[in-house]
Amino acid sequence: MVGIIVWRTILFYVVLLISVRVMGKREIGALDPFDFVVAILLAELAAIPIQNLGHPSWTGVLAIGVLVALQVLSSWLCLVSDKAREIISGQPTVVVRNGQLMEPEMRRHRYNIHDLLAQLRLAGVPDVRDVEMAVLENNGQLSVIPRSQKRAVAPQDLQIPTEYEALPVSVVLNGRINYDALRQHQISYTWLREKLQEQGIEDPSTVFYA
Repeated sequence: MVGIIVWRTILFYVVLLISVRVMGKREIGALDPFDFVVAILLAELAAIPIQNLGHPSWTGVLAIGVLVALQVLSSWLCLVSDKAREIISGQPTVVVRNGQLMEPEMRRHRYNIHDLLAQLRLAGVPDVRDVEMAVLENNGQLSVIPRSQKRAVAPQDLQIPTEYEALPVSVVLNGRINYDALRQHQISYTWLREKLQEQGIEDPSTVFYA
């Protein structure tokens, strides 16, 4: 019995992992109401055949496959149709405009003032009068756009020229040289060794991160 439970757990772990990868990164990063329901159903569909040994494994796999197909279909509909996206995922709602609370919209979505003020503070804008626009997104997060006079000063505002800054390239990870990154950015192994030696490092395997 223990072996069967272990085997089924491994099976549905792999099935769920593949399912999440098929549905895309969006399912992990931001859950709107529809995605949240799908996540709950995936967990339930996997738990039933794992716990109930009299329940055939293939029925759980089939149910998960159907659910994934429905999710992929709904994602495609949202991609090609604005109306479908509105029905399935809903629409963002403006709750603050020009420093004024949009009370009708807040009441319609049962979004109270305490939650709004808390999310504004988390966004670094404690005063609602300093908000140009605040949008309640489909996943419940609040996007805050401060007034232009309240935003942080950027070099462009002071007309200060800046140089281009690219993303850092990870060339050594946990003692292993990232040869793919070296090839992609046309960095030679000799150059890497020379740079490490300049810092007193002879063996790249002793480097945790570079």
